[in-house]
Amino acid sequence: MSTKSPEAFRTISEVSKDLSLPQHVLRFWETKFIQIKPIKRGGGRRYYRPEDVRLLKGIKSLLYNDGYTIRGVQKVIKENGTKQLMNIHLQNKAFTETKKDTNDPFSQNKISSHTMNETKRKKLMNVLDDLVQLKQKLDVEK
Repeated sequence: MSTKSPEAFRTISEVSKDLSLPQHVLRFWETKFIQIKPIKRGGGRRYYRPEDVRLLKGIKSLLYNDGYTIRGVQKVIKENGTKQLMNIHLQNKAFTETKKDTNDPFSQNKISSHTMNETKRKKLMNVLDDLVQLKQKLDVEK
């Protein structure tokens, strides 16, 4: 984030930069998630509260990291509320931070985060199911 106080309001350009998202994506998400309510001042300029930014980070995490659809995120918010979603990006940091495995001398000492859409995720799960079935067949033949 910028040098502003953590409690300070952010403009759409600041939030866009902090989240590495285009401004039009933030405006689009406002139409899909009624929970995102930036304050609009003269000339329609948006100011995001800190809780808006945390919510946006949670939405981004579900969409880009976990492969949820917009409708899926809406369902998560409806079922669990926004408080849990506001902190989800903190939980995901455990999986994307650099880690060192002292038992594995060949490890790259990194776990990277990858984004995957729902179609790719389903295809990958189908491949995994096929591999599991093939392994079971091989185990039976031994």
